[in-house]
Amino acid sequence: MQLSFLILALVSTAVLANSDAAATEQLLAGVAKIEITSPDAEKVNDPCFAKALVLRQGKRVAVLVTVDAVAIGGIGSIPDTFMESVRLELERNPGIPPSHVIVNASHCHGVVRSDSDQLVVRAVREAYRKLVPVKVGAGVGSETRISENRRVTLHDGRQVDMRRAYAFAWDKDIASIGPIDPQIGLMRIDREDGRPLAVLYQFACHPIMNPPDKGSSADFPGVASALIESALGDGVIAFFVQGCGGDINPVQYKDVLHPPDAEPLGNLLGARVIERWRSITPVADGQLAVQQRVITLPRAADFEKRINALEEERSRLVHALKGTNIQFETFLPLLIQQRLDPNSPSGSTHSYLHESSQGRDDFARLDAENRAQVDSYLANIKIMEELTRINTNITLLRRHELETKRAGDAPLEAEMCALRIGDFKLVTFPGELTVEIGLNVKNDTGDPHAFVAGYTNGYLFYTPTVDQRVNPGFAQEDCDCLVAPEWQALFEAAALEMLRNL
Repeated sequence: MQLSFLILALVSTAVLANSDAAATEQLLAGVAKIEITSPDAEKVNDPCFAKALVLRQGKRVAVLVTVDAVAIGGIGSIPDTFMESVRLELERNPGIPPSHVIVNASHCHGVVRSDSDQLVVRAVREAYRKLVPVKVGAGVGSETRISENRRVTLHDGRQVDMRRAYAFAWDKDIASIGPIDPQIGLMRIDREDGRPLAVLYQFACHPIMNPPDKGSSADFPGVASALIESALGDGVIAFFVQGCGGDINPVQYKDVLHPPDAEPLGNLLGARVIERWRSITPVADGQLAVQQRVITLPRAADFEKRINALEEERSRLVHALKGTNIQFETFLPLLIQQRLDPNSPSGSTHSYLHESSQGRDDFARLDAENRAQVDSYLANIKIMEELTRINTNITLLRRHELETKRAGDAPLEAEMCALRIGDFKLVTFPGELTVEIGLNVKNDTGDPHAFVAGYTNGYLFYTPTVDQRVNPGFAQEDCDCLVAPEWQALFEAAALEMLRNL
């Protein structure tokens, strides 16, 4: 396997050496899409698609596929054999080099067919048959109303995350929040006569606003793409590419006062893409380039230490629970009374004044006791919420500890690809990259049209920053993770080099 990857990388490098010659050739593109929603899905809110973009310049061919699925292998319905199956079939017919096939998952939680590999092959072959001369242009947009960072830093320096799997931090404990990346990376591909053929748009955010009870869904990227395709017409296909959304949630993700709904967010994103698309002027001399590299990442070696730390914290919290004289039925009315009238929660103001005038303090002593009981009950609730976070993250750590032990000395390999279409540049990675990593790479390139995509050509779970990885507070990005902290520098250096070599 390592040898084959090496051969593919060398082939890609050799092809790139002739890029100047290839750039004089006409750029061709073809598109196709196919529905991949599973017929076994109990309920379907909206369809999931696989979409294929095939590009050709001279002898060089590159393929970008986007799928409305949670991941390419690892988790969800798409098996680990997916990439190998797709690449072998496309190498056989129509002869596309395996290293030139790039597949990005939107990370929506739609239910897709088990034979999605064959459907993707069908779509790519259709797109290849429909190649036409094109003009291309790159651009950027910005949308701040869709996403929020799900990690917060507490006053004690720990970080916790926002999930529906457990309670969030209390407001009074939150000191700061993490960043988002509002940038939209855009690629406009038009036919020679000016009619739109494809729109490629990259954005970083978990597509998890339509919950499972709504049924299988492509979530807000599905809404955005449908809007773009409807508005632009001419059979255009919109391709959503997931960015570095590992720690990025849709806004108001934990809202319990309104039903979760992906449609408003998708409409915002789609409208912004259309607006910025109109400002891009495509040209006919776009260059096509593609690279592949496999990097070896350090595996985490501190699972036992981290599990022990969490178990010690769990034991401390359990022993901190205190018995109270009240239960939920008496706690809630006492809490409401104390919040509504802190000065006289147990009776009327008149009653308090009358008692005081007679030299008694029965109400005052009762209030003090009740406040102590309510405070103890609230403290127990907070402990309970922390225990749910700890239990969930211990489970994640144990799962990956077992997986790491089973792997033994096998290296943790990550396939990276880099794609250039005109001025648009994209580097990819199989993990759930957190947002600061993508921001770092983009800032370091100094290229306004360089973008970073996770969730591509495989799945390596979460890949957080060093600071997130060593977080003493423990969050999903830290615990649902196979890599050691040193992974970040290796990836960022490789990504930067690949983008610059394009």
